[in-house]
Amino acid sequence: MQGSLQEGWTKALEQFQNFDAGELGLSAGQGAVPQIRFEPQQLQEVHQGYLKEAAELWNQSLQSSLSLGDRRFKGEAWERNPMASFAAAVYLLNARTLMSLAEAAETDAKTKARLRFAVEQWAAASAPSNFLAFNAEALTKAVATKGESLARGVQNVLTDMRQGHVSMTDESLFEVGKNVATTEGAVVFENAFFQLIEYKPLTAKVHERPFLLVPPCINKFYILDLQPTNSFIRYAVSQGMRTFVVSWRNPDASMEKATWDDYIEQAAIKAIATVQDICGAKQINALGFCVGGTILTTALAVLAARGQKPVAALTLLTTLIDFSDTGILDVFVDEGVVKFREMQMGKGGMMKGQDMASTFSFLRPNDLVWNYVVGNYLKGETPPPFDLLYWNSDSTNLPGPFYTWYLRHTYLQNELVKPGKLTVCGEKIDLRKLDIPIYVYGSREDHIVPIAGSYASTQHLPGERRFVMGSSGHIAGVINPPSANKRSHWLREDGQFPKNVQDWIAGATEKPGSWWTDWSAWLTRHAGKQIAAPKSYGKAGKYKAIEPAPGRYVKAKA
Repeated sequence: MQGSLQEGWTKALEQFQNFDAGELGLSAGQGAVPQIRFEPQQLQEVHQGYLKEAAELWNQSLQSSLSLGDRRFKGEAWERNPMASFAAAVYLLNARTLMSLAEAAETDAKTKARLRFAVEQWAAASAPSNFLAFNAEALTKAVATKGESLARGVQNVLTDMRQGHVSMTDESLFEVGKNVATTEGAVVFENAFFQLIEYKPLTAKVHERPFLLVPPCINKFYILDLQPTNSFIRYAVSQGMRTFVVSWRNPDASMEKATWDDYIEQAAIKAIATVQDICGAKQINALGFCVGGTILTTALAVLAARGQKPVAALTLLTTLIDFSDTGILDVFVDEGVVKFREMQMGKGGMMKGQDMASTFSFLRPNDLVWNYVVGNYLKGETPPPFDLLYWNSDSTNLPGPFYTWYLRHTYLQNELVKPGKLTVCGEKIDLRKLDIPIYVYGSREDHIVPIAGSYASTQHLPGERRFVMGSSGHIAGVINPPSANKRSHWLREDGQFPKNVQDWIAGATEKPGSWWTDWSAWLTRHAGKQIAAPKSYGKAGKYKAIEPAPGRYVKAKA
């Protein structure tokens, strides 16, 4: 075994030592494969380290059971099966070594990030636990159930093939409007792009300045209204806010030519004006979440260019307006990728929701893909009910022209923060004109909108600023109700916003529990006096209740 390993890795490392992309006629300047080089000394160190660990692994396997330290290979079944545990140990060694090779590569930062990503994907996909023949737990369960677990696994495969995605939860237990998205309200306006939902007040009085939420259009709005106990929407209503939410239409073929300008003018700007009209309010307060925050900020910049200031205070949750740091998503975006998408759907077409959902799932392949492949198919298990994962599987489409504009002008060229560079809805965009109070929230472990990306908004918006960092990730950090008494958030009260987020963090203080209470106290200061809560939805004679919340748009499947 040791001789075979040494021979194989010696040949592989010789190939790496001789590798030079330039010899293939390829260079970064030609827009083809970038230059990748390896220092012979570093390769030799990786080589020697691998052989040393392989020898130790072999000796340990002869003397005692192996300690793998990876949750995919934990359990009595793995401990009792020496061949399975040894295969897992060799896999882990190979994965570590390949990552060491990726780190040893001398190349540009983007290429190195792509190398890491490729190795991570390979490592996640090739784990012995993903294959029935090598998964000790699945084999043990198959024997114990006399093959019943395998039969259930095959049935799960067929079910997932019909629905077009791997099941992360038992989707049969959830229904939008029945046990998710249940906060009471009514649709009071709709057009081809969105429905506007107004929620029934939970207090006798409400603040005179209404509150509009703009969620991401790449997901459905009810992430903000999962259950009564963790509903951000219900929480806002309970704080005396007259609350409205944009429920995006799930695009079909009739919207395949819709553009970024359409979403700004016909959706975000229209929603703001409609809420103003319904409430008779000169100004409203508004919140944008993720892409919804990018759309909302762009809309306000368009309105500012027109001399209008309809929003008194702005909240941005895990939002990018400066796309300098886009985290792992950067590996998917370059000129070639964007040009391909523009050729494919820039003039019309659809970015399918399932394709986008798969991309986001593979950002965390072990947790969001292979974990369910093993449980659902190899072990024949039904995943437990989980509202968040049900929402995660309820994907949405995007119109091609909208999507390609967004890719080029934000992720690729980062033009939203360049004054006068972009023209949207006929207006030059200049974020320096948005001199309104802003509340910016970022999640510390967010892999979609990195904390530095969220924080960067404070460097471009000139108004009174408040930045809060929460723990956990893109969704779990946001959906953290005070009643749960979980996690922490960080605040800095000295009013300083250094350029680097790490410098801000160094001066911040950790606070236990949810950030929601801090946000509601901030919003209350900008919400105006309290008035009697309305007795009916909409506005008499103009905006009538069309249907009960959550409306039909959110129920349309991709």
